[in-house]
Amino acid sequence: MMKASDLVVRCLENEGVEYIFGIPGEENLDLLESLRRSSQIKLILTRHEQSAGFMAATYGRFTGKTGVCLSTLGPGATNLVTAGAYAYLGGMPMLMLTGQKPIKKSKQGRFQILDVCRMMAPLTKYTHQFASADNIPSRIREAFRLAEEEKPGSVHLELPEDIADEHTESLPVPPSLSRRPVAEAKAIAAAVSKLENARSPVLVLGAGANRKMTARVLRQLIEKTGIPFVTTQLGKGVVDERHPRFLGNAALSAGDFVHRALESADLIVNIGHDVIEKPPFFMTRGGTEVIHINFRSAEVDPVYFPQVEVVGDIANAIWEIKERIEVQPTWDFDRLLTIREANEAHVAEGATDDRFPVYPQRLVADLRNVLPSDGIVALDNGIYKIWFARNYKAYMPNTVLLDNALATMGAGLPSAMAARLVHPNTPIVAVCGDGGFMMNSQELETAVRLKMNLVVIILRDDGYGMIRWKQAQMGFEDFGLDYGNPDFVRYAESYGAQGHRVESAAAFAPLVQHCLDTPGVHVIDCPVDYSENDRILHQDIKERSAAV
Repeated sequence: MMKASDLVVRCLENEGVEYIFGIPGEENLDLLESLRRSSQIKLILTRHEQSAGFMAATYGRFTGKTGVCLSTLGPGATNLVTAGAYAYLGGMPMLMLTGQKPIKKSKQGRFQILDVCRMMAPLTKYTHQFASADNIPSRIREAFRLAEEEKPGSVHLELPEDIADEHTESLPVPPSLSRRPVAEAKAIAAAVSKLENARSPVLVLGAGANRKMTARVLRQLIEKTGIPFVTTQLGKGVVDERHPRFLGNAALSAGDFVHRALESADLIVNIGHDVIEKPPFFMTRGGTEVIHINFRSAEVDPVYFPQVEVVGDIANAIWEIKERIEVQPTWDFDRLLTIREANEAHVAEGATDDRFPVYPQRLVADLRNVLPSDGIVALDNGIYKIWFARNYKAYMPNTVLLDNALATMGAGLPSAMAARLVHPNTPIVAVCGDGGFMMNSQELETAVRLKMNLVVIILRDDGYGMIRWKQAQMGFEDFGLDYGNPDFVRYAESYGAQGHRVESAAAFAPLVQHCLDTPGVHVIDCPVDYSENDRILHQDIKERSAAV
């Protein structure tokens, strides 16, 4: 016989779990004691459950394995909701494990009790309350299977206090060997035929293309055919963006050089399209045809109705196309490459701008120059995200952690911390707006306690810059978006981190390099000037891309 909480830990070990992120409560104490005796799983105690969820989701994004986070019932569980939605929309395998009061005999009426499973249902692939210790192995195995199955996402299990204390003879269920279905041969042949008969095809790499095997075969396809490619925000780095056939990133909704390129193509191969991202293009009746390559069939709507669907494992589908396709003498990419050169020239502008506070173009260029190819940037959510998507070239997959799904604030610092656990020797920088940073800034203590080497750059403009930009674009008065900030240097030092302040544009890159070279947690207060956002990101790009 085995105690149920011990069985839960055994099942998690059986799934290869390394870390559990979270905050236990009194309803989790049986499980906490079982975790204490585990030689495989390390508890990462955080200062907020939301941060724990962001860390678990990011662990899942990097590894493809389910990240696990823990909370108690009631407010602990509600604090996981944003992180659950973050993983659900972003395609990150993540398990939320929450506690609950006894379900067979009430001790405290309805105190702290919510129907957590119903709350989690809209933002998870699976949610279940354990009602018997005997069912723990099968439900945990099912949760992990669904979390990791395409499209990956969040799942939830609730362990009531009295069930955790039960005893059972059940044992963990071993994971099964599973392979993704492959695309049907006729669909592959139809895609190859469309490509060979096109004049100027282009590839669009989206969220679903961001998988290890897919990146390798996509590079092979591009090298063989020379077909140019565009990335979405969640597709950044799938193929090295220094590649001479990289046309740009679809960071803006419309009017950018990338959109001109897509308008010039006569066939778009949309790889890993996910409706959670802003569409990089809109289809029209009689317009450019589209090939949809994804794990799932297309979700058809008025602006997306692909002519050919290749449904199955993306990596296998790309490999099959690469093997069968013949390079065509009729292909003409001159127009697309002319647009590429115009985009490259625009991106390079401002890279040496000495004005202070720092302008985004200079900041992005300097950070790209400082970080090596495998260096990781974990972005929070703000206007700077667009600058990084457009101007920061990703050389490898998952080196720009950019959330364009839920697009939540507060995830930048926890995501960087999870990246540090997965990649202990890789240079890692969190880039946060002052607003997003303060939402989970308490995790500086966690990073210091864990003796992490981490650089956190706070882009300080003393207001909600993204909303201010949209407010101006809509012709509204500047109102309701200003706030004050602490002295971030002293704030960092109060947690035991090292605080720094940028005093000039020229000082930024050397300071970042110093922090990367010096062990410990470093917080950099960097004043930033967004005053030209509207001119550059809206008017200038629209006018210059239209002129190409």
